[in-house]
Amino acid sequence: MNKELKRVSIAVLLMFIALFASSTVITVFQVDNLNADGRNVRTLYDSYSAERGPILVDGQAIAESKPVNDPYKFQRVYNSPELYSAVTGYFTLNQGTTGVEGSLNNYLSGTANDQFLSKINSIITGQSPKGASVSLTINPKAQQAAFDALGNYTGAVVAIDPKTGGILAMVSKTAYDPNPLASHKTDDVIAAYKQLLGAPTRPLLNRAIGGDLYHPGSVFKLVVASAAIDSGKYTPDSEFPNPSTYQLPLSNTVISNAEGGTCGGTPTVTIATALRLSCNIPFAQLGAALGADTISKYAKAYGYGADFSVPMSVTPSTYPINTDVAKVMLSSFGQDEDRVTPLQIAMTSAAIANKGTLMSPTLIKEIDAPDLTPIQPFQEKAYGQPISAETSATLTQLMVSNVSNGAASNARIDGVDVAGKTGTAENGKGRPFTLWFTGFAPANDPQIAVAVVVENGAGFGNSVSAPIAKKVIEAVLNK
Repeated sequence: MNKELKRVSIAVLLMFIALFASSTVITVFQVDNLNADGRNVRTLYDSYSAERGPILVDGQAIAESKPVNDPYKFQRVYNSPELYSAVTGYFTLNQGTTGVEGSLNNYLSGTANDQFLSKINSIITGQSPKGASVSLTINPKAQQAAFDALGNYTGAVVAIDPKTGGILAMVSKTAYDPNPLASHKTDDVIAAYKQLLGAPTRPLLNRAIGGDLYHPGSVFKLVVASAAIDSGKYTPDSEFPNPSTYQLPLSNTVISNAEGGTCGGTPTVTIATALRLSCNIPFAQLGAALGADTISKYAKAYGYGADFSVPMSVTPSTYPINTDVAKVMLSSFGQDEDRVTPLQIAMTSAAIANKGTLMSPTLIKEIDAPDLTPIQPFQEKAYGQPISAETSATLTQLMVSNVSNGAASNARIDGVDVAGKTGTAENGKGRPFTLWFTGFAPANDPQIAVAVVVENGAGFGNSVSAPIAKKVIEAVLNK
């Protein structure tokens, strides 16, 4: 009898320990994840019962909560809504949340774990509950310049402070107004959401960090040039044969340079000239010589394949592992299965600008409690060192030549050395191009790294995307 009781007692004790452990995990360690879960209706209604914290740019609210005379007490209001829609996202009653609103919902609604004491203090003092304020790294002049310069084009602009990883501008077009989605009338919210969802221009996509991703075209040549020079196997003066057309091995595909003809009109061509004139054939040969494994190693070091949070989740850019030499050659000038976000391309330029060190990108400058006590200060963090400082210096000079005397000439700024690279990516026979520019300035002390992409473009990256980038750079440098 005692033996059976002992077994039952042990079983009950183990069940109690399991229950205690699971309850502890749920109430302590998983609370933020549960609060952030879009299916948690209780958290949604709780977030409406408090005054939601503002989202700030340079001290000015771009999203704030204002009192209203209805059961929800406060309504979200977006200032300069289209300008910042790719950043704020939206906060709705029944269609979820996106952008900073969604990623930092627990802080903005005052339900984050590290705001527990503030909540207790509000209860004790009888104060109305409030969420934390979120200050962003966005430079309002750069954001406005990017938005205006992109104009009616469909595409995106991302600008980064190379030294810190702080995102200075993030624009995605077409943009949208999140205010109708903040309505407290369910039917109005659903109607507005369906209209945006059904729009052929897909304004709800944040093209800066996600969506369908893009072929990078010739801006990917920066990764291949990095791999070649940093490996020690090549220098900018290394030469390759310079035909006007090239048939890929074991393939019927014939490639050519963007402008047609040879690259500079000489029997051989250096890596430096091929990058300056943005020639495809020399880079295809260079890619085949390096091999997919080496290129993949450097692409990964630049962030390809990684999961970034800014704090919104970023769709990973991809460089495929190819054993087919023809595919390796195509991918070496940004075609085949290469796919990128504009953020990834900006990060590549930022790493080159920052002496080879890649800083983790972020939009968050600071999170403050309602009493202005810092909850989370700016967290500068290095992601890695994809290239050496020496390689960085070499690539910087090559990119300066691209702008001063090469295929990126429309990014020139008087009195400033701009380092840059253009790209004109193909999307299939008869389809419009994807037009790119990426670069940084000033070359000797970079304050901004930028990437611009324009969908369905006519012309070249230098004619369309480079002038857009120029205006964003000038806004930061106050030119």
